[in-house]
Amino acid sequence: MTTLPPDIERTLISADTIQERVQQLAAQIEADYRQADRVRLVGILKGAFIFMADLTRRLSIPHVVDFMAISSYGKSSVSGEVRILMDLREPIAGQHVIIVEDILDTGSTLAYLLHNLQSRGPASLKTCVLVRKERPGLNLPIDYLGFDIPDVWVVGYGLDYAEKHRTLPYIAELKRPSAD
Repeated sequence: MTTLPPDIERTLISADTIQERVQQLAAQIEADYRQADRVRLVGILKGAFIFMADLTRRLSIPHVVDFMAISSYGKSSVSGEVRILMDLREPIAGQHVIIVEDILDTGSTLAYLLHNLQSRGPASLKTCVLVRKERPGLNLPIDYLGFDIPDVWVVGYGLDYAEKHRTLPYIAELKRPSAD
């Protein structure tokens, strides 16, 4: 049994469980796009980079990888404003595009991305999200979902808190600060 860092409450999803699910998601994508000439996977930085790397290594269909950087979070809270910090390198008109996102939390980032990228005329636009927080009213379309999780702050496997714990191989709940 691995000792957890002191600010981690508990492991929510083990590294092995994550890898099994990533393989299943890749198989779903493979089946859906087996007839496509090529698929463009758009990873949302920084959180999706580990998930994106593992996912794309399991794909044998023709695909290319691109990234966007979106700002919607401050160091520890949601700012409410979503803006593009780094855009795609090439146009996506006429291409099959899958947005690869680490977490669906409030939904503002994914809603913004769907609207923005749909306006660029892709042949198709789908979403692949590693984890979705269980929140009432959160009903954005997710075509490929890794896991539903409780509405707690999570870290690991690309997810961070103030740039900490991003490289943990599992997903864990961060301890709440004590009220001392």
